[in-house]
Amino acid sequence: MEKNIAIKVAHVSKNFKLYYDRANTLKEKILFFSKKNRNKDEILHVLKDISLDIKKGESVALIGTNGSGKSTLLKLMTKIIYPNKGKIITNGKLTSLLELGAGFHDDFTGRENIYFNASIFGLTKAEIDEKIDEIIEFSELGDFIDNPVRTYSSGMYMRLAFSVAINVQAEILLIDEILAVGDQHFQDKCFNKLIDLKESGKTIVIVTHSMEQVKRFCNRAIWLYKGEVRKDGETKEVLKEYLKVCG
Repeated sequence: MEKNIAIKVAHVSKNFKLYYDRANTLKEKILFFSKKNRNKDEILHVLKDISLDIKKGESVALIGTNGSGKSTLLKLMTKIIYPNKGKIITNGKLTSLLELGAGFHDDFTGRENIYFNASIFGLTKAEIDEKIDEIIEFSELGDFIDNPVRTYSSGMYMRLAFSVAINVQAEILLIDEILAVGDQHFQDKCFNKLIDLKESGKTIVIVTHSMEQVKRFCNRAIWLYKGEVRKDGETKEVLKEYLKVCG
């Protein structure tokens, strides 16, 4: 892979098998007798032969309507799930914000979860010790940092998750709609931090339905439509075509 490529997606396809409930009782069998497909599992083709390269330092938006495959592609990039065909290669330390509070344990405090979550991203205890004050300060959780995270609101979860993710010194950051959570002040703070990371040369891929965020932040947009790349290019041009169809 070329040195200037951060993420390479090569002929990737991803399918999911849909399982339907089986008719177990005599009553169910009679009721569903006429529904021929009731007992047949179906294959959902979420991504179909996707190929693209994301260069180091690019800020890329994955856009498209619900069900187009955006979040699935992002999860494939993180290796949370794997493709049925093709391959994805990443070049650089990667961190992700895909599911709010993923990796958090409800019974442990925010402070304890910082250690757990940051270690998942590859930081040693000594490295976390150096950064924990900065993480807590950015999260603005104050005294709540020593409360169990089960007592946190969704906005507090987001503050903690974002604060950890941006402080692990990753070269690639993947984000899925997480900036839609929380109050406006913290959303603006997160957005400004992302601009700082962008300007420092980090590679950022973001899934969002906010066209305003795409316009302000991303220099490239990839429009996914029914599991395929409909258009890939400069943000303004891609959004223009996208809004004609989906606006």
